[in-house]
Amino acid sequence: MSHYYRLVVSCPDRVGIVSRVSGFIAGHGGSITEASQHSDLETGRFFMRYEILADSIGMPPEALREAFTPIATEFEMTWALTDTRQRPRVVLMVSKESHCLVDLLYRWTAGELDCEIAAVISNHEAMRGLVEWHGTAYHHVPVPADDKQAAFDEVERLVEEARADCIVLARYMQILPPALCERYAGRVINIHHSFLPSFAGAKPYHQAYERGVKLIGATCHYVTAELDAGPIIEQDIHRVSHCHTPDDLVRFGRDVEKAVLARGLRWHLEDRVLIHGNKTVVFA
Repeated sequence: MSHYYRLVVSCPDRVGIVSRVSGFIAGHGGSITEASQHSDLETGRFFMRYEILADSIGMPPEALREAFTPIATEFEMTWALTDTRQRPRVVLMVSKESHCLVDLLYRWTAGELDCEIAAVISNHEAMRGLVEWHGTAYHHVPVPADDKQAAFDEVERLVEEARADCIVLARYMQILPPALCERYAGRVINIHHSFLPSFAGAKPYHQAYERGVKLIGATCHYVTAELDAGPIIEQDIHRVSHCHTPDDLVRFGRDVEKAVLARGLRWHLEDRVLIHGNKTVVFA
């Protein structure tokens, strides 16, 4: 498998950014295999993602970061250079519904998700057999209504122990405390079983049924302290009609949820998602 460096940049828009960065890479013999750019005309912000064939550039990532730093400083860049040999470590969190977890574990074992699933954390025991069959550590952390803080202290300890780069709420039906959201800002991904911002909160498919919608959907987004309000990564929809019951909507929704979550996670792992305020730029 080819080895790449990924350069991701956000900075004030101005003339010469692409030329300077591309010239820097070419000057070190680097081969750019994928390039994406976007200028936000309203905010004057520029976004860039380059994939560089690592073997072509002839230096380790630490040296490349050091060499690029003067350009980043000159253009006031928020930037990151990642090495695809360093596979991100992911912790999955789940409650009782298994469809998203099963789908992610399948895609991971099939090689579709370039990461290490370091652990699964659940507030129920129901998924232990499934997870351990995949050779992954399973941690049962009940979340009692009268002592949620202690439970989330344990969750945070397990996440630290797993050295997680990313947390995925694969239908985890508990609200993470604000401190945990802030500590892992931009690294906690959730699937909401609705087309946000419509029908936030509990039982969105039943809310949609009562409203008589003709389209249902699912939303993959980053988690923030405000419930179901974080930057959106991906969404998709499924058409419904007056013939369908709430159970039908839930069934259709499961298929949309797992596909949307898988796409959102894959794009995050591939450094294709750049957060800009409460929005995202997605180079998919």
